[in-house]
Amino acid sequence: MLNKNLLLLTYILFLNLQSQELETLSYSHLNQGSIEVITDLHSNFVEDRNLEVWLPPNFNPKSNYDLLIMHDGQNLFDGTKTWNKQEWKLDEWASKLIPEKKVKPFIIVGIYNSGENRWNDYFPENAYDFVNDKRYIDNNKPELHANAYLEYIVNELIPFVRSKYLTSSDDFSIVIGGSSMGGLISMYAVFEYPEIFDAAICMSTHWTGAFVINNNPLPDAIFKYMSENIPKSNGKKFYFDYGDQGLDENYPQYSKKVDSIFLSNGYSKNNYKNLYFKNEWHSEDSWNKRVNIPLKFTLN
Repeated sequence: MLNKNLLLLTYILFLNLQSQELETLSYSHLNQGSIEVITDLHSNFVEDRNLEVWLPPNFNPKSNYDLLIMHDGQNLFDGTKTWNKQEWKLDEWASKLIPEKKVKPFIIVGIYNSGENRWNDYFPENAYDFVNDKRYIDNNKPELHANAYLEYIVNELIPFVRSKYLTSSDDFSIVIGGSSMGGLISMYAVFEYPEIFDAAICMSTHWTGAFVINNNPLPDAIFKYMSENIPKSNGKKFYFDYGDQGLDENYPQYSKKVDSIFLSNGYSKNNYKNLYFKNEWHSEDSWNKRVNIPLKFTLN
């Protein structure tokens, strides 16, 4: 009887732990804060693109805020305007978590993707140096823009945001995040600029690098790059996750490799997560159900 009670208590505790993560949004979290659309920020590194900036209610540029930079910025806030009628619901989650003091106050800057050049912007450019397959190098090497894209973020976007919105936030954290290829470029940003970025949110990270094909050399190239360039664990946080439906069904096979790279280089559960979500898809509707987890992990 005692063993049965112990098992039941353990099961209830497990359910409670899970339910703490699976929070829900309510109608009261809709339309809080404000969104500004920036259309005139010129770049010397990449083609000009729009920004969407979410500011918390009662935003005061003289107060202190952290900064969350997100890729695919047109998909973050308003599902009525997106190609698939889905959204991340980041403004709703921020409106819930900030007043509950589960995260520090922060603003969100969403960078629109470039459309047809999205893959070229988001593939980790220096990882391609580790590709040896003749089918993919020399004249067959694609044009890559990730290094220029990161220069745009570091040298143009962040100074602009600092001068316009974070005038009193001298020591603010910068988290960069995205999904799929946006997850790859977020990881890459912290690897290339550890002095700038404090954390990466990488949801449904597209470890295949491009199309899902046999004898694909890109995953190994990405992992070799990561193994040789991983930043020191002190002061850094990395969040990865994956489902098992749709495109996400290709990602569980890489989980152990990703774990080994981080855990063998000084990372622990305190600054590294790689979570599996059963029956979840490669979509904003899946990501918006769990994005509160990386927000609390990286912005607390």
